[in-house]
Amino acid sequence: MTLCRNFAIATIVVTVAGLGAAVSVRAGGDKVAFPESYGKGVVYMTLDRPENKQVREYLTSQAAVDAAKKGDPLPQGTVITVAQYAAQLDAQGDPVKDPSGRFIKTSNIVGYTVMEKRAGWGADYPETQRNGEWEYQAFRADKTANPNANHTACFNCHKPQAGQDFVFSYQSMKTATR
Repeated sequence: MTLCRNFAIATIVVTVAGLGAAVSVRAGGDKVAFPESYGKGVVYMTLDRPENKQVREYLTSQAAVDAAKKGDPLPQGTVITVAQYAAQLDAQGDPVKDPSGRFIKTSNIVGYTVMEKRAGWGADYPETQRNGEWEYQAFRADKTANPNANHTACFNCHKPQAGQDFVFSYQSMKTATR
């Protein structure tokens, strides 16, 4: 009887510990709130995305741009927002281009992606997944979190960018003009 009871207790302890470990390593976009003032940031990069007929504007704070220009890590509290606009389409459904060959964006925002850096945010992740102190979130056009977002993919994709503070567009921040 004692052996069975000890086994049951051990099983419960292992199960609870396993659940705790599973929760602590899941990618958690729930820490990232929609950055309502993102539009006041610096537009430091614009990309045309032919695969989904979008124009994407990358925005962040002047403090983040200043840090990148110095080659420093981006400061705690940095928020990078990517506003995804539908491109203007011609009668054939192809993106319309301006005289310089860039897509013309519409006012129709189709979604946002956000990465935010806060002290301690990376502590719950194993080193194989951790992206410094960054967390990621995707938002729908109505600014609600996208429940279908794959945050683990964000971590895996950005992981090789450790030398640029896990930010693909770090070099573009260095050359931002505003």
